[in-house]
Amino acid sequence: MKPKHKYIIAVVFGVLFLGFIVLLRTVDVDAIGPEGTKVGFAGLNGAVAKTFGYNEVWYRLTQLLGYASLALAGGVAIVGLVQLIQRKSLLKVDINLLFTGGLYIIVLIIYVLFSKIAVNYRPVILPDEGKLEPSFPSSHTMLACVVMGSVILLIPKYVKSVTVKWAAVTVLALAMMLTVVGRLLSGAHWLTDIAGGVMISICLLSLYSAIMDQYGPKNSME
Repeated sequence: MKPKHKYIIAVVFGVLFLGFIVLLRTVDVDAIGPEGTKVGFAGLNGAVAKTFGYNEVWYRLTQLLGYASLALAGGVAIVGLVQLIQRKSLLKVDINLLFTGGLYIIVLIIYVLFSKIAVNYRPVILPDEGKLEPSFPSSHTMLACVVMGSVILLIPKYVKSVTVKWAAVTVLALAMMLTVVGRLLSGAHWLTDIAGGVMISICLLSLYSAIMDQYGPKNSME
């Protein structure tokens, strides 16, 4: 796929994400959340929440997968730091790693922003939190999709072995999907929280991939 098409996908999903927020604040809004908190698409979100309920096992599993995503992001950061120390210049660090670092900073900014601006609150008050917490977009969904997705895109540029390449991509893709599905099954998020997390992830990954294709080398040795 050409970079221009990826840019278009990024814009489309960015607009969809922003439009989705507007809909969540205006369509079928009802006080179905804990302590009477209001939720958009209340009929749909309520039905899904009642179907799955809160599941401690899925919640803990997705927490672990979230830590794995953070570890992956940390690994990319360490590789970049090692290159910076060895090459003694930020401009000599592999540009793909710089793009990836920029992507992770954007994710962090989005996380902080939506932790302050509550579009929705969780469908349950979690034992670990003990109070109402913003839940849109699902941070675990966004973290898993963006971090694991970005590493999937990096692997062909740094790994030569076809076997290792496909094994790593398969494991990461499965872990990413398990996180998204598991977060819904855990009952820690409304369905629309998961959908929002997927939308913003597609936007960011499409933009990231387009920039790498347009400005980055084909592999780390170029």
